[in-house]
Amino acid sequence: MVEPPGATGPTGDWEKVYATSDVATLPWYSPALDADIDRALKAHRLRGVRILDLGTGPATQAMNLAKRGFDVVATDISASAIKKAKASAKEADLSITFLVDNVLKSRLAPNLVDVIVDRGVFHVMPKDKRPVYVETVHRVLRPNGWLFLKCFSKKEPGTWGPFRIGEPELIGYFRGPFEVRSVVETVFQGNVKPPPKALFATFRRS
Repeated sequence: MVEPPGATGPTGDWEKVYATSDVATLPWYSPALDADIDRALKAHRLRGVRILDLGTGPATQAMNLAKRGFDVVATDISASAIKKAKASAKEADLSITFLVDNVLKSRLAPNLVDVIVDRGVFHVMPKDKRPVYVETVHRVLRPNGWLFLKCFSKKEPGTWGPFRIGEPELIGYFRGPFEVRSVVETVFQGNVKPPPKALFATFRRS
C-alpha cells in the first residue's frame, strides 16, 4: 500500500490529492454508507436530522445520507474535492450543502448540526492539533449532539497512511466535553485489502 499521490505524511496535501486523482481509486473510497455509521444512526433512532459529513472527500457518505432523508452539510479542506463532490451530487439529483472548511480553523457556525460523522479526519491530525479538533466538533454540534468517529486502530500493522490510535488514547481526547457511549473494534472499508483494523467511537456532546 502506498500513500495517495501528493500526500506528505499523515496530514497530506489534500488539495493535490483531489486535484490529480480519480476519487474512486483513493484508498479510503467506499461507495456505500459506512456500515458502522449506518448501524449507529439506526441504533440511536436518528432520522431526518442535520448531519455534518466532516472531510467529505468523494462525498459518498454525504450522498448516501442525503438519499436516506438527512439534511446534509459536507465539508472538506480541498476545494477540488468539494468541486467534484458538488458535480456528483448534482448528477444524482441530491441536495447537499457543500463547503470548503478546515476543521482546525473552522468557520462553521456554532450549534450547526445534530450529528457529525468523521470517517478518517481525526486520525490524520498530529497529536498537538487534536484538542483543536475536539473544540471545533463540540462547538459545531448542538447540545446532546452525536459524533460518530472512525479511525485507524493501533492493531493495524505498518506505518503507511494515517496515525494509529488506541482506545484509551482516543477516549482521553474526548472525555469531558463528550460522553463516551462506546468504542468498538471494526475495519475501515475502502480500496485496501484486507481492510485496515479500525475503531468506531460513539460520543455524545455533554
